[in-house]
Amino acid sequence: MLRNALSRLRGTHRSPLSEDARGGRVRLSLPPSMSASLGCDAVGVPARHGFRLMSHLPRTGCVFADADRWWWIVPSGSDLELDWPEQTSYATGAYVPAVRPRLIHAPDGRTPYTPPIPLYLMVCQVTNAAPSWAPDGGSQAVPVR
Repeated sequence: MLRNALSRLRGTHRSPLSEDARGGRVRLSLPPSMSASLGCDAVGVPARHGFRLMSHLPRTGCVFADADRWWWIVPSGSDLELDWPEQTSYATGAYVPAVRPRLIHAPDGRTPYTPPIPLYLMVCQVTNAAPSWAPDGGSQAVPVR
């Protein structure tokens, strides 16, 4: 899995992107064989955490990357009641502020999603933040020292 991701990151495989005229964002486009019946959002983390996250997740869906961030496709609404750590970016509709992101991992099945709860817990671990559920929608992240 990691070898495949590394070869795609270095290779010339580019995913088709659609540009959003508002703010220079691009929409991450899934492979045509994928079914995104739950809608798509994306969670971005600094690139330095990418391989560690991918190697520790029980299931990885579609992952896109550019030089600065790795983006995991999650079902729409995966930000509800979760307080993602400061170092992460949550992109509704998978419109991301990225420069030419490429698809570096696609799962074997037809579902493009990485399960959001295991991803959230791993992101909290690698960014040194305590997991925090915010039932009222407010931010409650607590850095671990």
